[in-house]
Amino acid sequence: MKTSDLFVRALENEGVDYIYGIPGEENLDFLNSLKDSKIELILTRHEQAAGFMAATYGRLTGKPGVCLSTLGPGATNFVTAAAYAQLGAMPMLMLGGQKPIRKSKQGRFQIVDVVNLMKPITKYSEQVVDGNNVPAMVRESFRVCMEERPGAGYLELPEDIAEEDSGATIFDVVNHRRPDANEKCLDQAAEMIKNAKMPLLLIGAGANRKRSSQALKEFIEKTGIYFFNTQMGKGVVDERHERFIGTAALSSHDFLHCAIEKADLIINVGHDVIEKPPFFMEKGGTKVIHINFFAARTDEVYFPQLNVVGDICSSVGRLTEKVGKLSQDMSYFGRVKAHVDERTTKYFEDRRFPILPQRLVKILRDQLDDEDIVTLDNGVYKIWFARNYQCHSNNTLLLDNALATMGAGLPSAMVAKQLYPDKKVVSVNGDGGFMMNSQEIETAVRMGLDLVVIILNDSAYGMIKWKQEGMEFDNFGLDFGNPDFVKYANSFGAIGHRPDSHDEFQSILKHALNTKGVHLIDLPVDYSLNHSILNVLIKESRSIG
Repeated sequence: MKTSDLFVRALENEGVDYIYGIPGEENLDFLNSLKDSKIELILTRHEQAAGFMAATYGRLTGKPGVCLSTLGPGATNFVTAAAYAQLGAMPMLMLGGQKPIRKSKQGRFQIVDVVNLMKPITKYSEQVVDGNNVPAMVRESFRVCMEERPGAGYLELPEDIAEEDSGATIFDVVNHRRPDANEKCLDQAAEMIKNAKMPLLLIGAGANRKRSSQALKEFIEKTGIYFFNTQMGKGVVDERHERFIGTAALSSHDFLHCAIEKADLIINVGHDVIEKPPFFMEKGGTKVIHINFFAARTDEVYFPQLNVVGDICSSVGRLTEKVGKLSQDMSYFGRVKAHVDERTTKYFEDRRFPILPQRLVKILRDQLDDEDIVTLDNGVYKIWFARNYQCHSNNTLLLDNALATMGAGLPSAMVAKQLYPDKKVVSVNGDGGFMMNSQEIETAVRMGLDLVVIILNDSAYGMIKWKQEGMEFDNFGLDFGNPDFVKYANSFGAIGHRPDSHDEFQSILKHALNTKGVHLIDLPVDYSLNHSILNVLIKESRSIG
């Protein structure tokens, strides 16, 4: 069997459904082998977008998404997507091509040592030097990329190896159970919780990956504990819950940080320091129990007093039995919740136009069902969505709080819609981030997706302008011009819209959500309250009796 055929068979054996990417001449044997496979090739317009799509596939399914590029410039375009998957704990495998390794035919033309380039930002990066190694390397790359903490892998297939014959056979996929936490460690955690005066639960991204919702919900309801989440932990437990305080969208000074500062113990489930910290630990301050698949990586802002290492769902379930109903007076957290709810909903009914991001949050929440999905690119609006958008289910607000790269919002939405065609999917992007992968509108149209893309148009890099204002610097260097987004969308075969009023936007959104095709809405946004609320008000209004 030709090695390229064997490679495709090995990918099929791993359950691969799609490969996203752009082949080159070094991939032609592999491409020809893929032609008769049940794996579908999704041809994109840029390798970075293909990488973002593969990473999002991994995030939503728990299985590595797969993307493909040629050598040199194609493979280097994967770098940002590799970092996105690695920092965000999304299982992804990148496949690259390379010139012949046994006999050069073009000198060093286009040759970059991509394997070593990828090693610092992946869990696995190897070149195939013998076709007989393919089954083992594919199996190992999938195992490593899926294993906690999940991340990215890179596997390079040179063209001369791809065309040679191999007699190797495929390895069976062998799964394993994650180990449970030590009993004595759980007893110690239970005692710390019961002896604390003001315990508080924090839910992070790791709990979102492994569908720990039911175990955490039972822990909350049986103990009576209040909880909050990180940005990437949103929706693990329905945020309509009476014990939900809010999302830590900022590292400090937000309204809910009154509760964090009052707590003498935080039970931190599924968090690691790669996600932007929801609070900063101090020596002699609030104690922390770290519950995760792996021990905490200690640094100057996070050094838990106890690590409960093992399967999260099992650990939380056993803790629920050991802790039981808590008797502490936690009514203060209830007052914080009321204060947070009042503040975050203040502008929900504001009808000014250009639109406030807070109002956009409310409109989307009202028009979407519990399981519908919003994906975010990166910009200041992400903070408003993290704080104000109420998630009713896990992975229904896809944002990146790890690498926090621009350009990923649209590719993420495309994969979400591909995987869940019966759910409505809305991609919210700043005009800066949208233009970084806007060419994928053509890919979305070609894929036949029913998708709504909202561009928040302020003709600037709004996040950095907000930071600039907060540091009392002059407004400088962050404004740009935009194309006519309606014509731009129409040129790709999408449907462009530009509302002129608040009411027209609501009407257009409702129409777009219930109509076939890719709809792009050019929406003017009003960021005038960013500084006054996020830099000033939250520091002045945090005293809760």
